[in-house]
Amino acid sequence: MSASRSGGPRPVTEAEQLDGGERERLLRSAERGLLLTHWAQDHPDRTAIVSPAGNRTFAELDANANRVVRALRARGLQAGDSVALMCTNRPEFVEVWAGCLRGGLRITPVNWHLTGEEAGYIVDDCEAKAVVAASSLADAAEVAVAAAPRAEVRIAIGGEIEGWESYEAAVAAESGDALDDASLGATMLYTSGTTGRPKGVHRQTVAAQSAAAGRLYGYREDDAHLCTGPMYHAAPLAFSIAVPLSAGVTVVVMERWDPAEALRLVQEHGITHTHMVPTMFHRLLQLPDAVRAAHDVSSLRHILHGAAPCPVHVKQALIEWVGPVVYEYYAATEGLGTSVDSETWLTKPGTVGKPVPDDQVLVGDERAERLPPGEVGIVWLKAPAGPGRFEYYKDGAKTESAYEGDYFTLGDMGYVDEDGYLFLTDRSADLIITGGVNVYPAEVDAVLLEHPAVADAAVIGIPDDDWGETVLAVVEPKPDAEAGDALATDLIEWCRGHLAHFKCPRRVDFVDVLTRGDNGKVARHRLRAKYRAAGA
Repeated sequence: MSASRSGGPRPVTEAEQLDGGERERLLRSAERGLLLTHWAQDHPDRTAIVSPAGNRTFAELDANANRVVRALRARGLQAGDSVALMCTNRPEFVEVWAGCLRGGLRITPVNWHLTGEEAGYIVDDCEAKAVVAASSLADAAEVAVAAAPRAEVRIAIGGEIEGWESYEAAVAAESGDALDDASLGATMLYTSGTTGRPKGVHRQTVAAQSAAAGRLYGYREDDAHLCTGPMYHAAPLAFSIAVPLSAGVTVVVMERWDPAEALRLVQEHGITHTHMVPTMFHRLLQLPDAVRAAHDVSSLRHILHGAAPCPVHVKQALIEWVGPVVYEYYAATEGLGTSVDSETWLTKPGTVGKPVPDDQVLVGDERAERLPPGEVGIVWLKAPAGPGRFEYYKDGAKTESAYEGDYFTLGDMGYVDEDGYLFLTDRSADLIITGGVNVYPAEVDAVLLEHPAVADAAVIGIPDDDWGETVLAVVEPKPDAEAGDALATDLIEWCRGHLAHFKCPRRVDFVDVLTRGDNGKVARHRLRAKYRAAGA
């Protein structure tokens, strides 16, 4: 399954080759969350999912999604109710997600790297009436549901959790026949603000978005997509699950990221498309030359990346290796922004793309008034209209404050050049992105401040070639505490006892006094500038 690396006409998708009636059927299917049904009817034996936890054809995946809907309804759930899903990269994740979307339910995938307490906040806040969890996550799942009294329905995947029902038994008891009353549900993902408290980003997945993404990727009938990241994350769920499956494409799922295994899977399955974060690029490039040379990656036509800044030299090295098949986007859980292909990026290294249409992104002042080319300002993204427009769940004030007219901002700063290409320069918000995952400093600050030896603390992100950024804690110890390696180790372990490990500092520096402004806030931008100037 090889492909040309050069430019040229974009190949049409299988969906685009359909006649008018078939295209209309596909659109109607999408509007009811039934795109899997479309492919199950037309290509029932085509493989939909390949994974270490089992494979599924489109017919099997579609039938099991119907069984999930019926099982949840039998346990009292109705359209509009919420389901929390704590699951590793398994076919059952997709079955539950697809079932909720066609059953009119609101599904919240939960980051399974979180502690039980952290997961419990999300399960409770999303008002889940059902929790479906992999048995391998039993400890965290049991703590989570203890904090969520509404979650009376509890179903365990792939093994036992004491007091929970068996997923396998629940779905086996139901019919996999088509639903006669399917209705489009919604996916609600949680993204934190600078306060550190997660907020649910609520919106429907609409047909137009899936169709647009399918056209962008140019999927063909025999393509295969490699899912490299956790399905609970917004980007893999959208780009590695929703879009390829909606296009009738096989998805090969990695249980966890491993660069050598990724190359093996690309060769074995003739992978044509994948989504990665820059940390993965760095890991691939660090493999010995002999390992890279031993694997044929010529089938790759589309490597999509985003979620974190990519060092120019890393992306250049990747393109030199695999060819001009690397595509970048700038986006967020709340909406899309820009994209750029390899050929264009090589003429403007560092750009994150040109907005399409022109008004999708603007660089402006605090009121989203457009600034001239070359002038640094706030990067504003245009929210989609209609059902695709996001809102923060149960937080009208936050939703309203997020918008300036039709635009919202992630707090990034940048400029647009004379040709209309966007370049990011800095981040006005305090968000840290490490390995493509968001870390919110205030949340880590709060845990550090609970330690008996800490008088004050501020967490920042510092540049890292491998992770993009790593978490650094700058700590003012109490007068009776002895700063040094022992205390630094103790503070890191303290954080790991209260937070998911990816949020925890990898390094702790001590200062005599942590300077704060008149408003009582730490000037993080000054701390970041200090460490970056020192090459930290």
